[in-house]
Amino acid sequence: MRILVLVSGSGTNLQALIDAEKKGRFAPAGGSGPAGRIDAVISSRAGVYALERARAAGIPALTEEPDQGLPKKERRRELSDRILRIARERNAGLLVLAGFLSILEGDIITGYAGRIINLHPSLLPKYGGEGMYGGRVHRAVLAAGEKESGCTVHMVDAGADTGPVLLRRKVPVLEGDTPESLAERIHAEEHIAIVDAVAAMIPRLTETR
Repeated sequence: MRILVLVSGSGTNLQALIDAEKKGRFAPAGGSGPAGRIDAVISSRAGVYALERARAAGIPALTEEPDQGLPKKERRRELSDRILRIARERNAGLLVLAGFLSILEGDIITGYAGRIINLHPSLLPKYGGEGMYGGRVHRAVLAAGEKESGCTVHMVDAGADTGPVLLRRKVPVLEGDTPESLAERIHAEEHIAIVDAVAAMIPRLTETR
């Protein structure tokens, strides 16, 4: 099972996946059955540290930036089509959005239906959708007076953060929390969640290929 990881930033969740693969988390139990490996990393931003993490692990690191000369809808579609071509060329079986800040649209959604997962820093369906990412999510959680937050790994569909939930991990919202302190606590859970989700997806998808 070849895995493409899509990123846009420093890549701490990518690093969690790289470390998990090295530790055998994506290898079959007992030495038989399906296994997965990170085949390439695609970043929507040039120069981000996630690309360095990939190169340090010997993983092909690609940059596919959105075409800022296009209107938003066309820009998303054009980038999605480029990623779809790469995924097919590399025979990828699973696409993992780990801090990827562009919304995928078009043929990639249908062509990879059930094979794209996304990590979101809230307990979906709360605080999801367009424009809800990073610190914006944590500020909204604190402004609403929520008692808990966390992260969600979900399947990607044609909506924004609307696909079926695979798993959630929760953290308490503490008195005096800032968006930064809440984010730090959630990050630790994200690293666990993304690895657990990928490990669960590999045998499920291999059976359907």
